[in-house]
Amino acid sequence: MREILFQYESINPSTWAYVASLLAIGLYFKFNRVWSVRNLDIFLIILMAPGMLMVHFGQQQILESSQPAIAAANPDASPDDPNSQLPLPPTAELSNSFDLEPGEEPELAEVVPLPENPSEADEKEAARTAARDIGRQLEKYGYIWLFCLSGLLVVRLFIDPTMVRRPMLEPNLTVGGMTFMSIALFIFLMANIIVGRPSEADVRGIRAAEMMLASGDSEEVEKSLRHFGPGYRLLSFLPRIPTSQFAQSEPTTNEEARSQRIIVILTKLVAILSNLAMLVGVVLIGYRHFENLSMGIGAALLYLLIPYTALYTGRVDHVLPGALLVWAILCYRRPTWAGIFLGLAIGTVYYPLFLLPLWISFYWQRGVVRFAIGVTAMLLLLTLTLALVAPNLTTFLNQFSAMFGLWSPRSEGFTGFWNYFIYSNDFRIPILAAFVICACGLAFWPAQKNLGTMLSCSAAIMLAAQFWHANDGATYLAWYMPLLLLTVFRPNLEDRVALHVIGEGWLQRRPAPAKEAKKAA
Repeated sequence: MREILFQYESINPSTWAYVASLLAIGLYFKFNRVWSVRNLDIFLIILMAPGMLMVHFGQQQILESSQPAIAAANPDASPDDPNSQLPLPPTAELSNSFDLEPGEEPELAEVVPLPENPSEADEKEAARTAARDIGRQLEKYGYIWLFCLSGLLVVRLFIDPTMVRRPMLEPNLTVGGMTFMSIALFIFLMANIIVGRPSEADVRGIRAAEMMLASGDSEEVEKSLRHFGPGYRLLSFLPRIPTSQFAQSEPTTNEEARSQRIIVILTKLVAILSNLAMLVGVVLIGYRHFENLSMGIGAALLYLLIPYTALYTGRVDHVLPGALLVWAILCYRRPTWAGIFLGLAIGTVYYPLFLLPLWISFYWQRGVVRFAIGVTAMLLLLTLTLALVAPNLTTFLNQFSAMFGLWSPRSEGFTGFWNYFIYSNDFRIPILAAFVICACGLAFWPAQKNLGTMLSCSAAIMLAAQFWHANDGATYLAWYMPLLLLTVFRPNLEDRVALHVIGEGWLQRRPAPAKEAKKAA
């Protein structure tokens, strides 16, 4: 961006959080109805930013304190210069330069650098340890903040079906103004993906794939991929594109750069298309199902304003499942297509599997067979791709188990919230049991389900899954935030039930008798 825009400087995440919060209040706060649920929702969404920033800067400080201070040896080097990461060569000085005969070349005597003072080394190590501890504390408080606020949002989503009176509260800006702001923000956010450079930790999936293809040792590969949790293993092989660089990676060889460049470019393309599909789906839901284009564009613009979006735009494992769930909602009048998109979401990150009781209950009166066919077809297709890519049967079985979460709950190796508590499993297992009971209970409550129920309860389930997610739980906002925003902006949708909006399938159609056909003619 510095090459395109004169004197352009990237906005610090904290600065963007302040600016975006003020913009969100100015665009969506209803000043003529201060004590409204809409204003409460806006503040709850804005309050997610402090927790995300604490987690972001805590992780950044941990990574920076874990790397050796190479830059101190060469402070004048440019950070973009790959040679700046290399150690300085040993210095040399002239010896006996005053005793040389005419025409005699001086001898170079290598000066071996003195060993570092032990006291200085201890002080540096102590400083790095202190910085790492501060980063861990900051990250811990950030996760606690996110968990507490997520609990409030879950309660808000579960009581949403009881809110019958929903006045039309449109944003404080015209459709043209919101469209212009959305396009401008999208361009800047996608530019961050294009120029993002993955670090060594971000390309761990690529190295795991190379190890699997080279050695075929699926056990070691699976251990390295358990950090990503259950889900589609081929998606775990994709690198993570950072839109806010933590630390520069060590220089790689030309062979490694060539082998990774194509995969990184494809990952960036998938991330950009996933973000675009999510935003287009949100706008179309507002236009087709809410019959209000302003609401759809307003929800999309608010998603772009959230500081989380700027931090995790390049994470395919965040954005792709959210986009698939949005399109499942968009196609809810066509059970087969809704099942296809939900099946893709289940195969991608596993957790949408717990949406099946809710969605099957919605389609139970009409369309359940077509919905089940769509879900099953996509899961079979994803399983077939795993079988075609896996080098041996053991690898396929491991990848199949990972896609459907066919393993016992983990008791170690947590990252995120559960990493900071000694007896994590003693609390995580009861939360998991309560979550499963709640997800199954949505098959019976509420008895009459409509599109509004599908939106709020689907967002609640995807949000509640973060409480027992063992890997960076509470940070996957893209899984539920689009559905949450649509719930905030939706009108009254009590008439959007399956019997009224879904046509009969070909299995339920019967040819009319001959007499009735003549009468109809």
